[in-house]
Amino acid sequence: MMSTASSAGDPTKPVRSGRRRVILLLVLCLQPILLFVAFQRRLIYHPLRETPDPQRAMVALRARIFSVHATTDDGLTLNGWAIPAPGDGESDLTALVSDVRPVCLWFNGNAGHRAHRLPQISLIHKRNAHAIIFDYRGYAENPGRPSEEGLARDARAAWRFVREELKVPAGRIVVCGESLGGGVATRLAADLCAEGTPPAGLFLQATFSSLVDAGAYHYPYLPVRWVLRDRFDSLSRIPDVTCPIAAVHGRQDRIVPFQQGKTLFAAAPAASKSGVPRSFTELPEAGHNDIMDPAAGAIGLWTESLSGLLDRVAVPVEPAAR
Repeated sequence: MMSTASSAGDPTKPVRSGRRRVILLLVLCLQPILLFVAFQRRLIYHPLRETPDPQRAMVALRARIFSVHATTDDGLTLNGWAIPAPGDGESDLTALVSDVRPVCLWFNGNAGHRAHRLPQISLIHKRNAHAIIFDYRGYAENPGRPSEEGLARDARAAWRFVREELKVPAGRIVVCGESLGGGVATRLAADLCAEGTPPAGLFLQATFSSLVDAGAYHYPYLPVRWVLRDRFDSLSRIPDVTCPIAAVHGRQDRIVPFQQGKTLFAAAPAASKSGVPRSFTELPEAGHNDIMDPAAGAIGLWTESLSGLLDRVAVPVEPAAR
């Protein structure tokens, strides 16, 4: 009886109970953060795992498509497409080497695969330029898993393919990127400029200042700036880009806020090393994923922006009669 009474009057029992409540509360508060840390790359990258059909793409583009392959420095084989500009060169890839027209090396956003970029490729083709597009590791039929460093290796492999396999001079290659691909393209362009082999230009579509800024915008209640591994810090890299730069951004963008695009552009050099002024085009009615939708009224402005950059690369060549 004395033992039971002593237990009932144990003064440490409320303390232990309170401690358990605090621990439970901490676990509940930390759970979203721990989940974000564990699964953050699943939130960033949304690959579609299937093999794009080049035959269907050719019908949609009304242009020839050639399957191409690039090898990364960590041994992965990336699959992509080459789309020659209109004219006699569409029968093979020799035109990419023999003529003076620009080559647009396109880097995708974080979702889908290369077949979802046919609207952009079509506009490049109509603009009388060549196009090369590779899927990243872990996208479409490619092996591997995406990460910032992995995508940087993929971009370098794509550049090597155009330069070494197709023998295209750096001065004809315009590096292009959309959204997350703009971060990939900016890093590649900055590295190439630092190495003394700058591309002909850098074209950015709806690109964030950094993935950290974009993540903090979407998850303000999480410590994104502390825990994000893949940061895509274009803001710190774009000052090193010495080639001509053109950017477009939708005013109604709710995924990558318009102001982030403006902030990135403001950090770019006012003019290229050759004296070409930087160019920013606002797309008043467009958001993020509807830039290629005719209803957004942005296609004409998008084309004008890219054309202005391509005109700095080479004298346009009229396509042969078809």
